[in-house]
Amino acid sequence: MFVISTRNFPPDVGGIQNLMEGLAKALTNHGPVKIFADNFTDCEKYDDRSELSIQRVSGFKIFRKYRKANLVNSFIKDNNIRAVFFDHWKSLENINKDYLKNIPSFCLIHSKEINHNIGTSLNNRMIKSLSKAKHIIANSNFTKKLAIECGISNQNITIIHPGCNYPIKVEEEYKIKAKEIFNDSFPKIITIARLDKRKSHQNILMSIKNLKSKYPKIKYISIGDGEERQNLEKLKDELGLNNEVMLINKSNEELKVALLDSSDLFLMPSISYRKSVEGFGISYIEAASYGKASIGGKDGGANDAIQDGITGYICDGSDLNSIYETVIKFFEENRYKSLGSKAKEFSKQFKWNKIIKEYLKLI
Repeated sequence: MFVISTRNFPPDVGGIQNLMEGLAKALTNHGPVKIFADNFTDCEKYDDRSELSIQRVSGFKIFRKYRKANLVNSFIKDNNIRAVFFDHWKSLENINKDYLKNIPSFCLIHSKEINHNIGTSLNNRMIKSLSKAKHIIANSNFTKKLAIECGISNQNITIIHPGCNYPIKVEEEYKIKAKEIFNDSFPKIITIARLDKRKSHQNILMSIKNLKSKYPKIKYISIGDGEERQNLEKLKDELGLNNEVMLINKSNEELKVALLDSSDLFLMPSISYRKSVEGFGISYIEAASYGKASIGGKDGGANDAIQDGITGYICDGSDLNSIYETVIKFFEENRYKSLGSKAKEFSKQFKWNKIIKEYLKLI
């Protein structure tokens, strides 16, 4: 039996949530899986529809982590476990090290959660926690390098990229709705990401303003919510982009992927903001699975998800000129079509039935 202990799991939304769901589903093809996950709004509906065995843990955060750790400890102790997986070093922190001695154990690292200065309390806790895992799984070359800089031993780190849960089938009604939203615009540009400083939405909006003179029918859609929502709404109004920009804070899965499938470019030129940086960028691979090439930022691990000049481009997300010039280059001579075709082929490397084999080899 496989065990997964995770702070991040659907129906909560995010890249790590999708990663842990994909990992759990991929493991079920190789044996039974038991998941210990944090309670979340509407999780009962999700759990009822899911074929996964999920035990939710509720309560105040400070008590919940101990309660969940006790449940995981007991389960590992009392059952024949083939391997155990943790989404975060904090999920591993209170697990009894003795129970993991004879079991292949994996802790995934993503970037932001390990980015603590050497010698600080969080850094010391992180290193102590990760020392319990036999295998530390970095989502990119960038994250592995960051981990080493933060004092994590190079010997235990293996790079395994996140698997992709897409493409999924979209009903015709959502395809029609997506076409109505984009209408006859060109280019059709989309970002699917949380609205935070790291994703560089503010620079995207200013770039759309600059691109409008070259592309009078340009349309940009952002799908996601976050702390930057009000600032971006205000900036959109100030730039006079009410016709060119649509900020969709909430969308169901079908409309989201229908809009992605109807787009010409996935644009997410991420930047480093304080300690927050893009560790990999599974969104680029998800877009690629629909034949959409991406433009990503040079900060972080986007280079593992985008082959610069082949499946998309890397630019400086903090430089408006860099974003502008890269978008122009992307669409010159219909280059976006060949980039999208190569991106789709590249995305096949990230299918979960291939990615899961890299975990099984370590087991």
